[in-house]
Amino acid sequence: MEITRTGCIKRKQWITKVASMFMIGLMFASFSASSFAAGGVSSEASSEGIAQTAYSPDNGPGPVVIVISGQTGPASYQFYAAGLARLGYYSVLVAGKDILNPEHTGPANLTKTIERALQSPSAVKGKVAVIGFSLGGGGTLYNAANMPNLVSMVVAYYPATKPWANKIDSLVSHFQVPVLVLAAQRDRYKECCVIETAQAMEVAAKAKGLRFELVVYPEANHGFNLAIGASGEPMGAYREDDARDAWRRTVNMLKLYHPLP
Repeated sequence: MEITRTGCIKRKQWITKVASMFMIGLMFASFSASSFAAGGVSSEASSEGIAQTAYSPDNGPGPVVIVISGQTGPASYQFYAAGLARLGYYSVLVAGKDILNPEHTGPANLTKTIERALQSPSAVKGKVAVIGFSLGGGGTLYNAANMPNLVSMVVAYYPATKPWANKIDSLVSHFQVPVLVLAAQRDRYKECCVIETAQAMEVAAKAKGLRFELVVYPEANHGFNLAIGASGEPMGAYREDDARDAWRRTVNMLKLYHPLP
């Protein structure tokens, strides 16, 4: 009986140990899933700044590029930030709602994001480039293009410009760095990012002699560069040729105003 009891005790101890190891494994898997996104390292919002996912280049420190998502959140733009890291940039992906919002916390959030990025050992010290999409594109134009001491250039994909539709000069007055806007001719998504406003912005910027370029994709709609959505679903607006051309123009802009060392 004693032998049987001892065997039962040992068996219970073994089961408890295995269960504990399994739970630890689940906890680690959960931590990994939340902390690593498509090769990036994620950080939750804290006293250091807003939530972000950072992508480090493989071959040493790189110039910083801040990537600002659209309204659906950063998930759809992980591939883009990862692509910049493959080029050699240290890219930091943040949510558009943190940069352009009714609370007007965007400037402070962006400044803090830039300062934190420049402290990373993966970053080359100096100015940063900022690239935004939709809501994040509007935030890029309004809250990044007026930071010449911190920002070297900005690129805005189908930017949200509805708040300035009737006061374009108010928006364009913020442009103090080179600006590239990549717009979709057929974009009527929530009337937030229409081509007419982008064209009016171009006229106002040119009249002021600003370094501004507008590229219009005639057959494109909102989100033309996104092959998959935030939940992994295929995106009907995706146009491979336009997406490739927009990427090429963005890379050329980076080479000109924010080059790799």
